[in-house]
Amino acid sequence: MLRGIVFFLAFALSGSAADHWVGTWGTAVVQRPQQGPLNLNNETLRQIVHTSIGGSRVRVVFTNQFGTAPLTIGAASLALRDKESALVPNSTRPLMFGGQASVTIPAGAIMLSDPVTQTVAPMTDLAIDVYLPAEMLAPASPMSVHPGAFQTTYVSQAGNFAGSADFTAASTATSWYFLSRVEVQAPERVGALVFFGDSITDGTRSTPNTNSRWPDQLARRLLAKPGSAAFGIINAAIAGNRLMSEGALNSGINALARFDRDVLAQPGATEVIVMEGINDIGNARQNPIPGATDLIAAQEQMIERAHARGFKIIGVTLTPFEGAAYFTPEGEAKRQAVNEWIRGGKAFDAVIDFDEATRDPEHPARFLPLYDSGDHLHPNDAGYERMGKFVDLKVFSSKQKTAP
Repeated sequence: MLRGIVFFLAFALSGSAADHWVGTWGTAVVQRPQQGPLNLNNETLRQIVHTSIGGSRVRVVFTNQFGTAPLTIGAASLALRDKESALVPNSTRPLMFGGQASVTIPAGAIMLSDPVTQTVAPMTDLAIDVYLPAEMLAPASPMSVHPGAFQTTYVSQAGNFAGSADFTAASTATSWYFLSRVEVQAPERVGALVFFGDSITDGTRSTPNTNSRWPDQLARRLLAKPGSAAFGIINAAIAGNRLMSEGALNSGINALARFDRDVLAQPGATEVIVMEGINDIGNARQNPIPGATDLIAAQEQMIERAHARGFKIIGVTLTPFEGAAYFTPEGEAKRQAVNEWIRGGKAFDAVIDFDEATRDPEHPARFLPLYDSGDHLHPNDAGYERMGKFVDLKVFSSKQKTAP
């Protein structure tokens, strides 16, 4: 395994005129009101993210996507994380924006930092510090947040501690704030693989701070196997997300509305894995709408849009949910119909059958108990590991497509 990782790192750092920016980590954000335990006023956030591919040139993408007023970042930095909130000595790099230490991001916009020179190994933790000065955001303006990070974010005492070794956490959170993506310069053949879905892809009920989501498990396999396709991994899943409608505030806008931004606009992205629909089914309960045909039509929309941009799109069957709070026999019939279409409809470029991977052979509408987190809807760590190991790596391109 180590030999494969070292080989890829050397390849990723080689550099050439054909190098391009590729996401090594990414998330999808939702709208959240300014409330809760964080003041986000004259505080520094130290946010931890886990890379996939490596590189020697790095930049960070910040977002004010759902803001209705400008967002001011007073200072920002990137460093290698040692443990908890501690940084690897001499690894801190201040992040600049057009040569300036501070930046104001307009409402609805993203902002790329200037590139920094920093050797980042595959599968390593980065600490991204963001100092938010007083009145950084208009009180009525929503924040752009990924709620289910399953990773500790450290919040400083009052003041600017961006890049500081003296950072002391006054509190912690389990969300990512105003972060969209981390990019590295990589050879032209390296693409990004986007995971698009809901809580099961987001990693709900996985152990925090262990990167146990099934996309993380798959990323380790891709990087460890010499000769497998080289991909940066971007997890654009949102817990509670639906294909066709909005749910709770933290579950984001519907998948059809966010597909272009969260998938097709990702730099270097060439392939997408889609696992969506169980929340549409469960929340409908006995309601016939949306029906299986509606959910299939929504999937077909994403397939057409992906193909129009030169993407390969991989479909994933919906996992069992009997025993979950929103299970109904009517919902199970819809799930079976959608899965039958995913397997046999030949609309996707490839299929991953997670229903087969996780179901109880004696009771196929339920998770195998070994993989059930206890709520009968989400896998546990063993279930996520099973999913990551179940994927046949041959479904991914050995030679990347180029989106127009």
